[in-house]
Amino acid sequence: MSKPVKYHYGKFPPKEIRWDQLISLIGPATGALTRYDGILSVIPNPSVLLSPLTTQEAVLSSRIEGTQTTMGEVLEYEAEKDGNGYSPEKKEDIYEVLNYRRAIWKAVDLLEKLPLCSRIICESHKVLMDQVRGHNKSPGQYRKTQNWIGPRGCPIEQAHFVPISPDKLAGGMNAWEKYIHQESKDKLVQLAVLHAEFEALHPFYDGNGRMGRMLVPLFLHNAGLIQSPMFYISAYFEANRDEYYERLLAVSRNDDWTGWCLFFLKAIEFQAKENQKKASNILRLYEQKKSQIYELTRSQYTLHTLDFIFKRPIFNSTELAKTGKVPAPSAKTMLATLRNANILKVLRKSKGRRAALFVFHELLNITEGRECF
Repeated sequence: MSKPVKYHYGKFPPKEIRWDQLISLIGPATGALTRYDGILSVIPNPSVLLSPLTTQEAVLSSRIEGTQTTMGEVLEYEAEKDGNGYSPEKKEDIYEVLNYRRAIWKAVDLLEKLPLCSRIICESHKVLMDQVRGHNKSPGQYRKTQNWIGPRGCPIEQAHFVPISPDKLAGGMNAWEKYIHQESKDKLVQLAVLHAEFEALHPFYDGNGRMGRMLVPLFLHNAGLIQSPMFYISAYFEANRDEYYERLLAVSRNDDWTGWCLFFLKAIEFQAKENQKKASNILRLYEQKKSQIYELTRSQYTLHTLDFIFKRPIFNSTELAKTGKVPAPSAKTMLATLRNANILKVLRKSKGRRAALFVFHELLNITEGRECF
């Protein structure tokens, strides 16, 4: 049986990165990111229009950690309110996704007042772990005992990786935070190093992987590489999960920072292209539906309704009126018109006191990259 890989004491920041191997990937990754940012810059209110992509990122990042839920289930749960019909295990998975989304917006709010720092990470971690598995493991506080990564319930001798010891953790996090603000030859390589080091430090008892992936859009935004903190990288990590973990292990096992950076730059380039394609399609859909809905309704509430269905692509029939922006009679008429025009589909018919559920299927199909509704 192989011994666990242990944290790379004395090897952060990395003393040697093979820049000659990275140059050919830095340009394409930076270019793809710049083009994606160009789309972000022309999207009106990206926090609304790209809301489904943010939810999908939360789903995929949580799935890497073992949750078993879909974006559709998360959005249906939000629309249902009471969560009837979901098992306790399914509810736990959904709560973790919803907390991920809340945590990143908490960090975004803090970034308006603070630079990216440990305080933002800790405050966001509190939100991430609120009332979910691990909520009793000191959320927002660095661990005081040794942890390790391996099969569930395994002893430390059978672990895959043993992070930094608790007595060295504060110093490790201080060095990590200092590195955020250092000058670097390239910001994307700097981010790659920061992500790998955070995962190696594993500073919390739980939620480290999700926090490390959340760091990616926060750093990109904080560094001025994207105008809005909306970058979705977990799809690549989830699709290449084995290599993702192996490259991270190789940093501590073999001091192979260059190999990790190569993998990370490929992830940035690939996801920047995917994000650009989806964001462009969402923007196109928004403009199309704005014209279509106004032609159908001639209503002064067109934009309120449009923004609502982009932000909540699965919702119950009473929610539009509850926003306070569309009177109840107008909301009822708007929804009937959108349903008849096949802009909305009925996911569940009304029954008794239970309101009907609608789905804005075109938006979710773009987000998922396939016909799912």
